[in-house]
Amino acid sequence: MNKSSLLQVRTRFAPKVLFLAISCLFTHHALATEPDAVELSAISVTGNPLGLSANALAVPVSTLNGSELSFRREGTLGDTLNSIPGVAATHFGPNASRPVIRGLDAERVRIMQNGVGILDASSLSFDHAVTIDPLIIEQIDVVRGPAALLYGGSAVGGVVNATDNRIPKESLNGVTGRVEGSIGGADSQNNLAGVVDAGTNAIAIHADAYTRKTSDLDLNGYAVSSRKARADGSLRENKGKLVNSSASGDGGAIGASFIFENGYLGASYSGFRNNYGTVAEEAVRADMRSDRVDVATEFRELGTLVNRVKARMAYTDYQHQEIEDGAVGTTFKNEGVEGSIELGHEKIGNIEGVLGFQFQNTDFEALGDEAFVPPVSTTSKALYVYEELPIDAFKLSFGGRVEHTSQDAAAWAKAANAQSNRFNAYSYALGGVYTFTPNWSVATNFSHNERAPSYFELYADGAHLATGQYEVGNASFSKERSNGLDAQLRWKAGKNTFSFGAYYTRFSSFLGLLETGVNDVDSGLPIAQFSALSATFKGLEAEGKFNLIDHLDLTVRGDYVRATNRDNGDALPRITPLRLGTGLRYEYNRIGARLDVLHAFAQNRTAENELKTDGYTDVTAMVSYKLPITKFNFELFAKAKNLLNQEIREHSSFLKDISPAGERSILLGARADF
Repeated sequence: MNKSSLLQVRTRFAPKVLFLAISCLFTHHALATEPDAVELSAISVTGNPLGLSANALAVPVSTLNGSELSFRREGTLGDTLNSIPGVAATHFGPNASRPVIRGLDAERVRIMQNGVGILDASSLSFDHAVTIDPLIIEQIDVVRGPAALLYGGSAVGGVVNATDNRIPKESLNGVTGRVEGSIGGADSQNNLAGVVDAGTNAIAIHADAYTRKTSDLDLNGYAVSSRKARADGSLRENKGKLVNSSASGDGGAIGASFIFENGYLGASYSGFRNNYGTVAEEAVRADMRSDRVDVATEFRELGTLVNRVKARMAYTDYQHQEIEDGAVGTTFKNEGVEGSIELGHEKIGNIEGVLGFQFQNTDFEALGDEAFVPPVSTTSKALYVYEELPIDAFKLSFGGRVEHTSQDAAAWAKAANAQSNRFNAYSYALGGVYTFTPNWSVATNFSHNERAPSYFELYADGAHLATGQYEVGNASFSKERSNGLDAQLRWKAGKNTFSFGAYYTRFSSFLGLLETGVNDVDSGLPIAQFSALSATFKGLEAEGKFNLIDHLDLTVRGDYVRATNRDNGDALPRITPLRLGTGLRYEYNRIGARLDVLHAFAQNRTAENELKTDGYTDVTAMVSYKLPITKFNFELFAKAKNLLNQEIREHSSFLKDISPAGERSILLGARADF
């Protein structure tokens, strides 16, 4: 057996081996010592390198974990985070969806796993799925607004960091874990996930595995909207079913750490497999795989000028094939490594902070019918500093970042068009949190952000069938520049919390994909050109939780964003409309119940050649019951979606007029924690 075949065998059976390992750990649970619960801290690990709670941060951060994450968990990362204030989803069908933060998506939203970027191709095209499955995630942090200071220019819109325990950071005596399974829903889901952590004082081991399978999505009506049918004569066929929307996927990970008195050193391997229909093309399926190796370490309380050292690195080998009628049409590959080293220094007076170095090297390649971007090697290196200074009731935060990025497309077969570009980007931020009473505080943050253009913004030149356009880049682009101002008023009293915020971001150079009004001669597709323009994004966000009576809470939320091309005054495309939501949550003894209502208003402010979108009201409910078992927690749950059975079309979706959300459905499941 050759090396390639051996790798395929190992890859194919890796999830099954992990499930077997989990089963063995279940079998031997009775022999373990009394388990100590392993729970990731609710403290945000993303918005601030000093590890502070969300209320202490100058930037707005939302954290999902525990029961809240279980309730929101969907098949994709984007749909899981959709409806968080300020966050929408690209929703290219039910299988590919990236988060949209404050109207910004693609290269302006940084997606990370355990603090290291995911090196897939999801930002290149809306039909490419994110290589993170929410089934095994324990916590998700969402930074709304510019975070380029700490995470690079691709975080100018925000950051999403999915955290798991694949590299254990704390000691553990015994075995703990969770198993969760569910069936049903509008796409007839069959999901199963298991997570196990085991160890002694010095060594901790982690294993997880998951599998999911779905059928074509059931719809309330036609996939094609009546508005699109009237606009271009599209046929309204396949009533009640979203053709080619089924999916199957599995994956897992195994990791281990040596735990020291003041830190840890660990590594993990994870595999991700996903095969799904692309919806936009009925005969095309995407077959995706990603293999990733992570290494991380941290040493704390060193007692010197440098009192903490933290390092993490990940190597990723990604491949995505688009298969039509059994034949591979296009193959996308991305291989690379990303990492960072962060040094925390002792207080200098009252100033506390970190110095960091971050790097990334990737080789991207597209081969086949839809290879509209050439092979590109990208290298980036950055230095950053972040400092905090408390002054009585006021805490000041400030810092800066310098980043060098090189894009090399010299390997492009079209030798005459071979290009290479170099960029130096500079970002800085100044923020503060002022606590003027024990219950009230105000947070503000001003930032200047610069982003190097992505490889597809520079070098795209070809038909992109997922978007139905012939996309053309511009290798003469300079950096994208923006200034942002964010302010939040926050209130907290016991279990009651409320925040209201406003933001304004102005791009002096915004790189957008705009239609030219001309069709490509060969493909017949409309030509869309990446162009530099002046743009503004401004909006409002609100979120609150109030305890009405014992065991019953009321939640409220809302957001609004307005994005404008300042060169001509037109609206920018795919901007989410005003959304308002409320909900009730009840928990008492073994019973839990919740009801959530989200109303999205009609979006009538549209870009040129963009159709309007009707409003909708999405009602979701969930009930759960914990069985009276003393050895571990075992819970049954039922989740109902789209209870009003409305036609829900997300305006932020490129496919909103051919791919709505599913019809009214019920998902049944069970989970156990031990």
